[in-house]
Amino acid sequence: MAKARNILFIMFDQLRWDYLSCYGHPHLKTPNIDRLAARGVRFDRAFIQSPICGSSRMSTYTGRYVHSHGASWNGIPLKVGEMTMGDHLRKAGMGCWLVGKTHMRADEEGMARLGLEPDSLIGARVAECGFDVFERDDGMLPEGPDGFYDPDGAKAYNSYLREKGYESDNPWHDFANSGLDAAGNVLSGWFLKNAPEAANIDGYDSETPYMTRRGIEFIEQAEGPWCCHLSYIKPHWPYIVPEPYNTMYGPRHVLPPVRSEDERDNAHPVLRAFMDTQIGKAFSTDRVRNAVIPAYMGLIKQADDQMGVLFDFLEASGRMQDTMIVLTSDHGDFLGDHWMGEKTFFHDAAIRVPLIIYDPSPEADATRGTVCDALVESIDLAPTFVEAAGGEVPGHILEGRSLLPILRGEASDTGRDVVICEYDYSASPIAAKLNASPREAVMFMVANRKWKLVHCEGGHRPILFDLENDPSELVDLGASEAPEHVAAVEEMYDHLFRWTRRVSQRTTRSEAQLLEMRSKSGRRGVVLGVYDETDVPLELTVKYRDRKARPWREIISGAE
Repeated sequence: MAKARNILFIMFDQLRWDYLSCYGHPHLKTPNIDRLAARGVRFDRAFIQSPICGSSRMSTYTGRYVHSHGASWNGIPLKVGEMTMGDHLRKAGMGCWLVGKTHMRADEEGMARLGLEPDSLIGARVAECGFDVFERDDGMLPEGPDGFYDPDGAKAYNSYLREKGYESDNPWHDFANSGLDAAGNVLSGWFLKNAPEAANIDGYDSETPYMTRRGIEFIEQAEGPWCCHLSYIKPHWPYIVPEPYNTMYGPRHVLPPVRSEDERDNAHPVLRAFMDTQIGKAFSTDRVRNAVIPAYMGLIKQADDQMGVLFDFLEASGRMQDTMIVLTSDHGDFLGDHWMGEKTFFHDAAIRVPLIIYDPSPEADATRGTVCDALVESIDLAPTFVEAAGGEVPGHILEGRSLLPILRGEASDTGRDVVICEYDYSASPIAAKLNASPREAVMFMVANRKWKLVHCEGGHRPILFDLENDPSELVDLGASEAPEHVAAVEEMYDHLFRWTRRVSQRTTRSEAQLLEMRSKSGRRGVVLGVYDETDVPLELTVKYRDRKARPWREIISGAE
């Protein structure tokens, strides 16, 4: 093994932590991802910072909590001035490139105010979340009566499909994400009943293999040291997959939903609003789960096969010997658990993610194939990458904690007491349903190994789960008056309040600089409160002693 020289940062979209065989899924076998886990460290308690694509990714890329970077929902720009892993890595001498999705929205107003042109080098990096772009593909090109959700979505991929002969004004939808009936009618992947259909595309041309090839093409031409963010759109919806993956799994492989009637009947009002969404009601039915989950599993199986292609290439090219590989997800998917679909709440199905890190360095030999139970957050990746690149971690900016000591057997824990997750649903129809103002439509989660507390603004009581006795998170104890539960609520609120009191915006001076500043002002002529020059070291007042000057009256009279 050689020391890690490059970083391959693989992120899947909407991949549940427990839908990999190395994390215990009984039916879905993922031998290639398992192979990576056998050569690295599998983190069992890795949590994201927000249960939605955009804000979760912005936390991962900036190494900062949502409350700090401010891009709190999809489509909310990351403000100009927020540094990302690309900025930190380039300072450490490592390039940082994107192949795939970021869900980044540029702060166009801020860029214009500062005169940053989007087509300039710096402007392009600011607009692309700090990455240099090999290929950006946010992978989503849905179209409604008011136009496209993201007019730039799947742009390069659609061009590729048209070149291959998939003729359509939107081949991403008509071929890669839809089936076809015998009469040639497109069976849209947006309709969940069509999930069992085979996507009308050669598997080679579907999204995950395409992006794998683009990642390999980047690595083949890259001059290191480099960090490549290979970011896949799948297994994110639309839930549809090409042959043969569409028939690999069926209703018999669908695990029973994690939910209870009592959980729904006695739901906290905010949680109930999420349960009562259209997607929550849909995934509460067996017909939807039996149609969708086999397709979701097929998408993951295809992803694992592509990891085999990628890892074989790295082995054959020698890159496996000098490249750190990090594999994770931006969030999970409820899939009907807790009477919900999608990911926008704080149960583990949504906020706990797979995280596997392979470090080729000899220092990591002792931890190969191990499982780490430490409380880890997605913001930990940025400082891990900076340290792996040989840089100094700017702790006044990056709020995460480097995992390198764990990977190299120097530590077994992050030293973190709790994990934090945030969700701003002020732009969601759910806020209108709850009659919540934009200020009130926010939630915070704080959890340790024993308790998980959810605080909902708007005057609501907290939600509390006992993770030791109720690991499925079915019983909300937030209204309980039992002394143990009252004490738990107080304890978790103390953790949350301590987190809110952190100094997160003091990013222009490091702690070392602040400590140095404590003694510098006195050496720059500031001698407040000094009665006599001998009250302080004479060297501090040298500029104020033994000086001569003419009386002002003499100066004035001389001028006259």
